[in-house]
Order: sequence, then structure tokens, then C-alpha cells
Amino acid sequence: MRVRSWFLAIALVGTFLDLWTKSFIFRWLDQGAGVHEVIPGFFRLVQVENTGGMWGIGAGYGDLLKWLRVGALFVIVGFLFRLKGGRLFHVALALIFAGALGNLYDSFFNDGKVRDFLDFYVGSYHWPAFNLADSFICVGSGLLLVQMAFERRPATAPEPRRPLKEVES
Repeated sequence: MRVRSWFLAIALVGTFLDLWTKSFIFRWLDQGAGVHEVIPGFFRLVQVENTGGMWGIGAGYGDLLKWLRVGALFVIVGFLFRLKGGRLFHVALALIFAGALGNLYDSFFNDGKVRDFLDFYVGSYHWPAFNLADSFICVGSGLLLVQMAFERRPATAPEPRRPLKEVES
């Protein structure tokens, strides 16, 4: 499978999974108490509508974040066609693209809000609620960092320094 095919497949499946889980969990929680304990004292499913970015960062700047997400999608597509990279590079870009597209869809069709439902906590400490799109963005970013850290670069000699030209008076 060509590497750009990996990108397309992962981006489409990731976006679908994100939107489907948001829809399913919110409808399921609407039928019950609105909260479901999965692992008592550690993890539960909740209904949170976030007006910011990941983990509520930038709350209240929904319109700006909406257009930043649009810009991010164009940048990712630009990277896809302008930069050379292997399978890991394309998988990472696809995950980031799927996350940005899933949250962008939410912000356009949910009054500028993104639906979050994963809530991890210990005692009274709660990690901000998030969704699969946020996870895809984090994992994709982490994969890009791993690739950059272990990427083989051709050994090249540094260019010699040229002396500064003297200014004639």
C-alpha cells in the first residue's frame, strides 16, 4: 500500500471513529444519568461541551480556533505533498488530520463547541475531559517527534565560513 494511501485510510477511519464515538456516547449518556463510571475512582464517561481547544485551552475563542483548525488541515495537506517521509510520517500526519477534522466538524455543527467524553481522575483531581480527536492529535504529534528524534540524516560537512567583505569608504 502506498504511503499516501495509508494517510487517506487512517484519516478517514480516524475521523469516522471520532465522530461516531461522540455521537454514540452522547446519545447513550442522554438515556441514563449523563455519567457512567467505567473504572470507579479513575475513569468515567461524561458529557462535556468544550468551547476551547484540547483540554479546554483557549475556552471562549471558538471562532478563532475553528479557523485555526481549517488552517491546520491545509498545512497538513501541504506537508503531505511537499515533504518526503515514510509510513510513520504519513500515519502521524493522518492522525493529526483526523483529529483536527473531527473537532472542526463538531465546532461547525455544534454551535462552536466540541464534544468531549473521556474523563480520567484520581480523587478530586480531574484531567480535563477529551475525545478521540484529541487523542489522535497527541499520538500523531508524538509519532512525529519520535520520527524526528530517530531520523537518519545524511552526514554533511559544514560549509566553510566566508570572511565578511570590508566596507570601502
